[in-house]
Amino acid sequence: MMKVGKARRQASEWVHSQASQAPDFRGAYITGSTAYLPDEAELSPSSDVDLIIVKSEEAPVKPGKFIYGDTLLEVTPLSLKQIATPEQVLASYHLAGGFRQDTIIADPTGHLQFLLNEVAPRFAERTWVLRRCEEARERVVSGMRSIKRDAPLHERVMSLLFPAGVTTHMLLVAALRNPTIRLRYLAAREVLEEYGQPELYVQLLKLLGCLSWTAGQAEAHLQALTNTFDAAAAVSRTPFFFSSDITAAARPIAIDGSRQLIRSGCHREAVFWMAATFARCHYIFAADAPHLGEQQLPAFQAILQDLGLASSCDLHARAEAVLDYVPQVWEAALSIIDANPHIINH
Repeated sequence: MMKVGKARRQASEWVHSQASQAPDFRGAYITGSTAYLPDEAELSPSSDVDLIIVKSEEAPVKPGKFIYGDTLLEVTPLSLKQIATPEQVLASYHLAGGFRQDTIIADPTGHLQFLLNEVAPRFAERTWVLRRCEEARERVVSGMRSIKRDAPLHERVMSLLFPAGVTTHMLLVAALRNPTIRLRYLAAREVLEEYGQPELYVQLLKLLGCLSWTAGQAEAHLQALTNTFDAAAAVSRTPFFFSSDITAAARPIAIDGSRQLIRSGCHREAVFWMAATFARCHYIFAADAPHLGEQQLPAFQAILQDLGLASSCDLHARAEAVLDYVPQVWEAALSIIDANPHIINH
């Protein structure tokens, strides 16, 4: 298994040999879970290295996931105007963590170092933690209210799953944890157990729809997802922001990573990414191979049935249930902030 230090070195090599050659290149840094790990830690085969490439202007296409050397990189472009000021970064729960510590790879303008110097000491200030929790809360609320009743099934499912899952980010941000994407429910469970609120996690699983799932149930849906994933990866042509997540290179994360969770006793924590990946595959089918979408639809419908989302009414009822529960998640986030010894109260 690869060490995190080697993976980060390969990420740096790619930045200096390739990304930095672009005329609009303005810097690069590592973010995500690997940013917080020591060099000697082992990098799971179901993990990637998240790289932010700063550009002078907004990039039209996200490079996404690809293999460089032995490392799976996830490359996301970011424009300078998105990180223009320290306050802009401090208020963003997706951006602030990237400047919590020094993971800068390249900084030709010095702007990233300036941000690091300003953001790192203020990252844990209560005012900014609250701002970031509020941003997460707003994403949940606005997402639940923007589901289009006339949209295709896969779009409605995506419009429900991702904003509903941001309830976990409210808690992770309050605990000063990385707001991870695929493992958000596992991370939220750990936070709620640490802060003595395990009952809240039960409700989060109810809202996801998998509280009573068994490991065998999850394994069966993963096998169906494997077939769907491979079919979608083979025909994918139309670019989506998530296209690189449905490729052979990303298979160890979507499929093997889910299997690892299930077999480690965290089968319910695997469900979010499995359902999201099903929906993403059907975006691809709708654009590039409708006939395959029809063939693979029963498997998608089966996981939705087990999530209690068999109909349009079910989807919208779940969205309302999430909205109804947001105040309790918010109160839990506030209590975590109050109890967190690392919060700076001034």
